[in-house]
Amino acid sequence: MNSPLPIAAIDGDGAAQVLESFVAELLAQGVKVRGLIQRHHPDMHLVDVESGQTYAITQDLGTESESCRLDPSGIAEASVVLRKALAERASLVVVNRFGKLEAAGDGLSAEMLAVMAEGVPLLTCLGTDQMESWRDFTGSAGTVLPAELDAIRAWWTGL
Repeated sequence: MNSPLPIAAIDGDGAAQVLESFVAELLAQGVKVRGLIQRHHPDMHLVDVESGQTYAITQDLGTESESCRLDPSGIAEASVVLRKALAERASLVVVNRFGKLEAAGDGLSAEMLAVMAEGVPLLTCLGTDQMESWRDFTGSAGTVLPAELDAIRAWWTGL
């Protein structure tokens, strides 16, 4: 489905790696890409694609804990990267994932909505089982792309 708005999410196995590869390609071409990608060292971190600064987004809850380890304060701290990207009018803003937090209106959802409202191209990955929430979040205006570099390149070139 083609979208009139520059909003897309990558869905499928390896989506995060494909996003990171695509970002590296664009940065090598001199494109003004800004935003956050996710890495594991061994805990999850968000990495600013421009500066390389990392933001820890997991918390140690102990070995017996079954609670979610995501650290909302780390995510809030990293959100400054997206606000800066919008202020700089980046060519493309990437967000590591549209997941459960964003689907619930938390996490990086406010920053993502601000980017979309300004018409700045936004590319993210879909979290597990978040397809319907993504459609609701974008008003069905967001394109869903397979986790294939050629598909993402075609979306980008078509903007």
